[in-house]
Amino acid sequence: MLERASLFLLGGGAYAALELAWRGTTHWTMFLTGGVCLCLLQALADRPLPLGPAAAVGAAGVSGLELAVGAVCRRVLHTAVWDYADEWGNLAGLVCPKYTAYWFLLCGWVIFVLRGVESTVYHP
Repeated sequence: MLERASLFLLGGGAYAALELAWRGTTHWTMFLTGGVCLCLLQALADRPLPLGPAAAVGAAGVSGLELAVGAVCRRVLHTAVWDYADEWGNLAGLVCPKYTAYWFLLCGWVIFVLRGVESTVYHP
Protein backbone atom coordinates (compact mmCIF):
# COMPACT_ATOMS: atom_id res chain seq x y z
CA MET A 1 0.00 0.00 0.00
CA LEU A 2 2.77 2.45 0.90
CA GLU A 3 4.65 1.58 -2.30
CA ARG A 4 1.53 2.25 -4.43
CA ALA A 5 0.83 5.55 -2.63
CA SER A 6 4.45 6.62 -3.06
CA LEU A 7 4.32 5.76 -6.76
CA PHE A 8 1.09 7.75 -7.13
CA LEU A 9 2.55 10.84 -5.43
CA LEU A 10 5.81 10.59 -7.38
CA GLY A 11 3.95 10.17 -10.66
CA GLY A 12 1.62 13.05 -9.93
CA GLY A 13 4.46 15.38 -9.00
CA ALA A 14 6.59 14.35 -11.97
CA TYR A 15 3.71 14.73 -14.43
CA ALA A 16 2.83 18.20 -13.12
CA ALA A 17 6.50 19.22 -13.18
CA LEU A 18 6.87 17.93 -16.75
CA GLU A 19 3.85 19.94 -17.83
CA LEU A 20 5.13 23.05 -16.09
CA ALA A 21 8.50 22.69 -17.80
CA TRP A 22 7.00 21.92 -21.24
CA ARG A 23 3.94 24.21 -21.36
CA GLY A 24 4.48 26.59 -18.46
CA THR A 25 1.17 25.62 -16.84
CA THR A 26 -0.66 22.63 -15.42
CA HIS A 27 -3.99 21.70 -13.82
CA TRP A 28 -4.77 19.72 -10.67
CA THR A 29 -6.27 16.93 -12.78
CA MET A 30 -2.84 16.37 -14.32
CA PHE A 31 -1.46 15.50 -10.90
CA LEU A 32 -4.10 12.78 -10.56
CA THR A 33 -3.48 11.62 -14.13
CA GLY A 34 0.26 11.39 -13.53
CA GLY A 35 -0.25 9.34 -10.38
CA VAL A 36 -2.43 6.84 -12.20
CA CYS A 37 0.01 6.73 -15.13
CA LEU A 38 3.02 5.84 -12.98
CA CYS A 39 1.07 3.12 -11.20
CA LEU A 40 0.09 1.68 -14.58
CA LEU A 41 3.68 1.87 -15.82
CA GLN A 42 4.82 -0.01 -12.70
CA ALA A 43 2.32 -2.74 -13.53
CA LEU A 44 3.74 -2.87 -17.06
CA ALA A 45 7.30 -2.96 -15.75
CA ASP A 46 6.40 -6.05 -13.71
CA ARG A 47 5.23 -7.91 -16.83
CA PRO A 48 7.63 -10.01 -18.92
CA LEU A 49 7.10 -7.84 -22.02
CA PRO A 50 10.08 -6.63 -24.05
CA LEU A 51 10.78 -2.93 -23.52
CA GLY A 52 9.48 -1.75 -26.93
CA PRO A 53 6.04 -3.33 -26.68
CA ALA A 54 5.78 -2.30 -23.02
CA ALA A 55 6.56 1.31 -23.99
CA ALA A 56 3.94 1.14 -26.77
CA VAL A 57 1.28 -0.14 -24.36
CA GLY A 58 2.31 2.56 -21.88
CA ALA A 59 2.08 5.33 -24.49
CA ALA A 60 -1.35 4.10 -25.59
CA GLY A 61 -2.46 3.99 -21.96
CA VAL A 62 -1.18 7.49 -21.18
CA SER A 63 -2.76 8.91 -24.34
CA GLY A 64 -6.04 7.13 -23.58
CA LEU A 65 -6.02 8.49 -20.06
CA GLU A 66 -5.27 12.00 -21.33
CA LEU A 67 -8.16 11.70 -23.79
CA ALA A 68 -10.54 10.63 -21.01
CA VAL A 69 -9.37 13.25 -18.50
CA GLY A 70 -9.40 15.97 -21.15
CA ALA A 71 -12.96 15.08 -22.14
CA VAL A 72 -14.09 15.09 -18.50
CA CYS A 73 -12.40 18.45 -17.93
CA ARG A 74 -14.20 19.95 -20.91
CA ARG A 75 -17.64 18.51 -20.22
CA VAL A 76 -17.81 18.37 -16.44
CA LEU A 77 -15.38 21.07 -15.26
CA HIS A 78 -16.00 23.33 -18.29
CA THR A 79 -12.31 23.96 -18.75
CA ALA A 80 -9.93 23.19 -21.59
CA VAL A 81 -6.71 22.06 -19.92
CA TRP A 82 -4.90 21.76 -23.28
CA ASP A 83 -5.74 22.01 -26.96
CA TYR A 84 -3.97 20.07 -29.71
CA ALA A 85 -6.49 21.06 -32.40
CA ASP A 86 -3.67 22.49 -34.53
CA GLU A 87 -1.65 19.26 -34.40
CA TRP A 88 -1.81 16.72 -37.22
CA GLY A 89 -3.98 13.68 -36.55
CA ASN A 90 -5.47 15.05 -33.34
CA LEU A 91 -8.50 13.46 -31.73
CA ALA A 92 -10.90 16.13 -30.42
CA GLY A 93 -7.87 18.36 -29.83
CA LEU A 94 -7.03 16.25 -26.78
CA VAL A 95 -4.41 13.78 -28.08
CA CYS A 96 -2.27 13.55 -31.20
CA PRO A 97 0.31 11.21 -32.73
CA LYS A 98 3.23 13.56 -32.01
CA TYR A 99 2.68 13.54 -28.26
CA THR A 100 1.87 9.83 -28.23
CA ALA A 101 5.32 9.31 -29.79
CA TYR A 102 6.87 11.44 -27.04
CA TRP A 103 4.99 9.35 -24.47
CA PHE A 104 6.39 6.20 -26.10
CA LEU A 105 9.94 7.44 -25.51
CA LEU A 106 9.24 8.60 -21.98
CA CYS A 107 7.33 5.43 -21.04
CA GLY A 108 10.20 3.31 -22.36
CA TRP A 109 12.66 5.18 -20.17
CA VAL A 110 10.40 5.04 -17.10
CA ILE A 111 9.76 1.30 -17.51
CA PHE A 112 13.49 0.71 -17.96
CA VAL A 113 14.21 2.63 -14.73
CA LEU A 114 11.40 0.89 -12.82
CA ARG A 115 12.74 -2.50 -13.87
CA GLY A 116 16.21 -1.49 -12.71
CA VAL A 117 14.89 -0.30 -9.37
CA GLU A 118 12.94 -3.53 -8.94
CA SER A 119 15.98 -5.70 -9.65
CA THR A 120 18.43 -3.71 -7.49
CA VAL A 121 16.27 -2.61 -4.56
CA TYR A 122 14.02 -5.60 -4.09
CA HIS A 123 16.32 -8.37 -5.36
CA PRO A 124 19.94 -7.36 -4.62
